[in-house]
Amino acid sequence: MISATTGKAQSSAMQASVLALNKTYSPVHVISAKRAFCLLSKDIAEVISVEDGTYMNYDFGSWIEISGLRSEFNERTELEDWILTVNFEIQVPRVVRLLRYDRIPNNTIKFNRRNIFIRDSYRCQYCQKKFGVKQLSLDHVVPRSHGGGMSWENIVSACRRCNTKKGGRTPSQAGMKLLQKPAKPSRNPVLLQQVKHEKYACWKNFVGGKELLSCD
Repeated sequence: MISATTGKAQSSAMQASVLALNKTYSPVHVISAKRAFCLLSKDIAEVISVEDGTYMNYDFGSWIEISGLRSEFNERTELEDWILTVNFEIQVPRVVRLLRYDRIPNNTIKFNRRNIFIRDSYRCQYCQKKFGVKQLSLDHVVPRSHGGGMSWENIVSACRRCNTKKGGRTPSQAGMKLLQKPAKPSRNPVLLQQVKHEKYACWKNFVGGKELLSCD
């Protein structure tokens, strides 16, 4: 089994994201490297590596061998994550394929705080400034006192100052203007955020315009 031994780098690598595909190569989950290694070690999944535009399939044993050769010949890059175990060093795969999972994604996008912040690019929809998670709050465009509900079309990211200023009024009543009209994202916000990073660029080979079940 894989076990992180020492250091923050080890811990970070074990939490790196891995795209999980079903048997037909459709994306269904984003899981942690720790979860991916667990599935690989039980022969529930295999590694899918994109090499020169070609998909290569590796079982757990083969991936250990490939990782060993790459490490020996110093073929590692800064964009990769590696795990050091008692007996060997192994590269964290970016994509795995679930060998016994053939369900089709149901395209459900979770309505939650994180996805709203990502949808709005961590930007207050009133003052247009970017903030950290702790400085942001959720605002009802149409206040609950006016019949506004919890939905993609009525909830936006707002800094605490703007949220307080707006109070229980609509934007027009408060003399405030929305940066953009809120709407449900067409794709999973977490996935779209990650695929922008060069580290997860290979995901584009599988994601394209497809949706994703969930991010664990």
